[in-house]
Amino acid sequence: MVSITVQVDKLNKVLLDVEVLVEDVASLLNQDEVAKKRLGEIKKDPSIGLTEEELNNYLKKSGIKIA
Repeated sequence: MVSITVQVDKLNKVLLDVEVLVEDVASLLNQDEVAKKRLGEIKKDPSIGLTEEELNNYLKKSGIKIA
C-alpha cells in the first residue's frame, strides 16, 4: 500500500467541507419528514392545503373583496 502525506490545514478544510455536506444531507432528509407531516395534516383537513391564490379566488367567488 502506498502512503500519502496530507497537510493538516488541507485535511481540516476537507473535513469541514464534508461536515457541511453531511449537514446539508441531514437537512434534506428532515425536509422529507416535514413534507410528510404536512401532507398528513392536509389529508386530515384539506382546507389548510389551499394556496393564497386559491383562497383569494374562493373569497372573490363568495363576494368578499380583496384589498
